[in-house]
Formats: sequence, structure tokens, C-alpha cells
Amino acid sequence: MNNKAVLRIACLLWAVAVPAFGETVSLKEAVQRALANNHLLKAAALEEGAAREGVAGSKSRYLPRVSLESGALLSTTPSSVFMMKLDEGRINPASDFAAGKLNNPDPRGDFRTLVRLDQPLIDFNVATGVKLAEKDAETAQAALRQAREQVAFRVYLAYLEVRRARAFREIADQALADAREHLRLAQVRERDGVGLKSDQLRAATEVSEAEQALVTAQNEVQLARLRLNLVLGGPEGEALDIGGVPQLSDPDQRQDLAALALKSRPDLAVAEQAVQKGELAVRQAKNAYLPTVYASASYQVNDRDLPLGYDHDSWNVGVNLRWDIFDGTRRSHEKGRAELSRQAAAEVLEDRRREVGLQVTEARLRRQEAAARLVSARGALQAAQEGVRLVTLRFAGGLSSMVELMDAEATLNRSRANLVEVENAELRSAAQLYHASGVLVTEVLR
Repeated sequence: MNNKAVLRIACLLWAVAVPAFGETVSLKEAVQRALANNHLLKAAALEEGAAREGVAGSKSRYLPRVSLESGALLSTTPSSVFMMKLDEGRINPASDFAAGKLNNPDPRGDFRTLVRLDQPLIDFNVATGVKLAEKDAETAQAALRQAREQVAFRVYLAYLEVRRARAFREIADQALADAREHLRLAQVRERDGVGLKSDQLRAATEVSEAEQALVTAQNEVQLARLRLNLVLGGPEGEALDIGGVPQLSDPDQRQDLAALALKSRPDLAVAEQAVQKGELAVRQAKNAYLPTVYASASYQVNDRDLPLGYDHDSWNVGVNLRWDIFDGTRRSHEKGRAELSRQAAAEVLEDRRREVGLQVTEARLRRQEAAARLVSARGALQAAQEGVRLVTLRFAGGLSSMVELMDAEATLNRSRANLVEVENAELRSAAQLYHASGVLVTEVLR
């Protein structure tokens, strides 16, 4: 069995083994599906939900705290034994105040049940803690927006990758058809006595190479479609096809993208939240110098024999003020650390702002570069097509060799592939500019 037969069998097996390509989706549909089903986005949404729960948990510190305690104690310690009897209401003045019983009591047990309520009245850190939790929630929300932008950009790139793979497969199809035509011409020329056997062998080699390239191109199409489905969060193993060339509004008509980026970029919002959290941390460190006031109340039941039993009960209500006057220098160092961390966050924010401005400028320049390269690539393709046409005529007239014809065809195929790459780069440059401005999702879903 020769190599040509092996390749044809491989192509047939590939066609049977590869699953159906599945449905076709437009760019807008693809982004909408990804925003609903992408697993990384779901994780970011869950993180935001967790941050919201943190806010609710912080606010709950305003509410009273109620606890239930139940315990048992067995002791011969004089003070403990006396207090057990007192709490149970079992003090007998006639016998319990005797020196022997007071100093050397018999072992005694007690079951105590206590319900306690604590209520903050003045605690400035509670309010600061709530605001910090709210900033965490806002940061998580900005992170979710950032994840949406990143997923939309990944969808766009995956969409372009399918377009590229399909175009390369078409180029491989055309290259195989051209190679077979060259082989036919070489066989005709040899049969007519005007060609060389080496030309026929060289053409046969070209056909084999083109068949191999086509198998690779077909696999690349299938893999690109599977990757598109993966980014969209579709069922495992499905492949999606694209519904045409992705179209976005021309960003060259927008002169406000740099200013828009400063307002819209989610990563800038995250950096801004870090600065605000730093300010709150400084406030929290200052609050450590202030007093706290808490109210408390408790109800206690004691029993000598039974858990949760009732021999005697008691209650108390009180207010407690705590003011740490001196704790070494811990609070001053905590305040200094918080202030330095806030300044560091501010420096990071300023760097991010400058970086965003540079990214928008770079994306705009890359787009201009892509447009210029596109004009050049189209001109190169036209020149290569004309070159192949002329060499083909010369070859048919016996004025050019098979090697010259194949070199011209190779140049044409490179020009076709280069045009596909440049067209993809031009399409990608629009998405990159909107992505750098933080509004890609808005533009795609417009």
C-alpha cells in the first residue's frame, strides 16, 4: 500500500471518527452564552455572593448576642463549694458556717445553666468593619465585571481562531487541488514526450505533502470549534461553528476611549477599592484609642442533682465601659502600618492608571499597524496570484520548470495564509482596543 492510499484512508477515518460540528452561533450569541455558562464567571459570581454574605455578617454585630451555657462542676475547694450552695439556695446558717465545714468541705457537685445577652452600645469598630465588608463586596463586584470582560475577549479570540482554522483548511483544500493539477500536467507532458520523469515525481511528492497538510488543517478546525465551546461553557465534547466574520463598531471613530477606560476598567475599580479600604484600615486603627461600651444581661439556674434542673435562679443586668489606656506601642505601630499600606495602595492605583492609558494608546497604534499590514497583505496576494498565472502559462508552453511553478504556488499559499493572519489581527485589534477601554462586553452586546 503506497503513501497516497494510506493518507486517503486516514482522511476517511477522520471523517467517521470526528463528531458533528454542532450548531452555528454568532459572536453576540457566543458572548451571551459565555456570560451565562462560563465556569470561571460562575465562580466569580459566587465569590461576589460570598462577599455580600460578609457584609450581612458584619452588620449583625449591631444586634445582641445571646448564648446558652450549661455545665457541671465537682469540687472540694472551700470557696467553690460555698458558692455552689449559695447559688442553689441551700445555705444552712446553722451548719454551713461551722469552721470545719467551711475549711474542709465534702466533695460537692453543681449543675449550672446560664443564658447571657451582650449588646454593643458604643463600638466604633463595628461601623468600620461594616464599611470594610462593603468595600470587599464592591471589590468582588468589580472583579466579576473584570472576569466578564476577560471572558468576552476570550470568546472573541476563540471565534477568530475558528475563522482562522477554517480559512487555513480552505487554503489546504486549494493547495491540494493545485498539486493534483500539477501532477496531471506533469503526467500529460511526460506522455507527450516533452516532460521529465523528475517533474512527475516532484508533483506526486507535492500531492502527498498537500494531503498531509489538509489532514492537519481539518484537525485544527475541529479543535478550534471544541475550544470555542469550552469557553462558552457548553456541554463537554460538543463543537460549535461560527456564523460569519465578527463585527464591532469602528473604534477609530471613538476619541473618548482613553477617558472611558479610566471610568470603566474594572481593574482600576479594584485598585480604587484597595485605596478606600486602606483609608478605612487607618480609621480602624485610630478607633483602637477610643473606649467601648457594652450592655449585658444574664439569667442563671443552678441545681445540685440534675442538668438543666432548678434549685435556685438569679439574674443580673449591667453596662461595661472598657478603655485601653496603655498597651505599649502596639496601637501606634498598627496605625503606622495601616497608613503605609494605604499609601502603597495609592501608588499602585496611580501606576495602574498610567498603565491603562498606555494600553489604550498601544491598542490604537496596533490597530493602525494592522490596517497598514492588511493593505500590504492584499497587494502581496494579488502579486502572488499574478505570478502563479504567468508561471503556469510558461510551464504549459515549456518555458518554465516544475520547480519554478511549485515555488510560485508555495509563495501564493504563504500569501493566502498571511492574509488570513493579518485579517484576524485587524479584527482582533478592534476587540483589543475596546477591551483595553473596559467596554468590550457593552460593544459586543450592543
